[in-house]
Amino acid sequence: MKIAIRKGRVVDPATSFDKQADLFIAAGKIVSIGAAPTDWHSNREINADGCIVAPGLVDLAVHVKRGTLATEVAAASAGGITSMVCSPDTDPVLDEPGLVDMLRLRAQSFHATHLYPLGALTRALAGAQLAELSKLAQAGCIAFSQADCAIADTQVLMRAMQYAATFGYAVWLQPEDLHLARNGVAHEGEVASRLGLAGIPSSAEVVALATHLELARVTGARLHVCRVSTADSVAMIRDAKARGIAVTADVSINHLHLIDIDIGHYDSNFRLSPPLRTARDRDALRSGVIDGTIDAVVSDHTPRPDDAKQLPFAEAAPGASGLEVLLSLVLRLAETSRVPLTDALGWITHRAAAAAGLPAGRIAADLPADICVFDAGAYRLITRAGLRSAGKNSPFVGYELPGVVRATIAGGHVAYEATA
Repeated sequence: MKIAIRKGRVVDPATSFDKQADLFIAAGKIVSIGAAPTDWHSNREINADGCIVAPGLVDLAVHVKRGTLATEVAAASAGGITSMVCSPDTDPVLDEPGLVDMLRLRAQSFHATHLYPLGALTRALAGAQLAELSKLAQAGCIAFSQADCAIADTQVLMRAMQYAATFGYAVWLQPEDLHLARNGVAHEGEVASRLGLAGIPSSAEVVALATHLELARVTGARLHVCRVSTADSVAMIRDAKARGIAVTADVSINHLHLIDIDIGHYDSNFRLSPPLRTARDRDALRSGVIDGTIDAVVSDHTPRPDDAKQLPFAEAAPGASGLEVLLSLVLRLAETSRVPLTDALGWITHRAAAAAGLPAGRIAADLPADICVFDAGAYRLITRAGLRSAGKNSPFVGYELPGVVRATIAGGHVAYEATA
């Protein structure tokens, strides 16, 4: 299919390209920016007048179940996301090559957002025996993770990282010490004490991160730190990078906007993993993203059924639906932090792609046609009914946010186009 996107402001954050131009797509690739190719005839034209034409967004933290894959891919496309990394905590867990093959083939059948699976680091994510990493890599896993199931046995983790380093695999870990975090549901501090909630101290993350960084140093494994949430963690990652440790990191967009006080009157939509921290932590996370210490901003999309959220705060399942608000929340943060649009888009395009080693997040001739067309000046009210995800559990329901996606193109296919 030949597609022409007309009159848009084409922005490629990786090269700081920012120009009013037409963009032309054929055979799944960008063939020209500016002048039309010789003898051009469009099968489809998209009017992008007044809109940004950006690389398709790259989201490194998406949790899906096979039964809801279709709805979550549709939600990603509606959010302008063309590449998403899938956590291994599917049902069943991605610890066998056949399961990875099935998931990838089903995702490909939608001709929409590209799905990149993470393989389970240990069998069933139980933290005891290593999964068959080489076979999972051959099946298409881009790296290996424990999702939010920390490995208690440090020797198992060290052997896993040694094995990963031998074959050049990256290990993605969310740092949390199981013993320090035990039974906690909120950040340990004044808010949790006032609400009578069991706390998870910042040290639960810091202690685990120190272990992960040291093991990465001694094994030479490539480490990606998932969902950083504390100021001390930002400082530790900054220092580790300065010392030459092969580490990248991401942060949930929720933690760049919200703090522990937002829990309010036990609103379970604000129960997240890791928990919302203090204003000091949030400000340090923002600074870490802006200065490049933190490589990517993610949605940490965790859709939950209503019966898992409509419970007392301490009993509710953690997580928030985020695919459809990621772009809007990044635009809001750029506005409040006075960050240029091109820099902010880089957090969810080329910087995220580079952290995961994905061929995505760019706009240039001869590259895959993964495009997000959005109106940065338009606002929308976030409602439960308006969310396409199977999970309506967003802390931002009721907010009016900037950025309306007009069209999403993935691999040269129109994956989403707004009706109005």
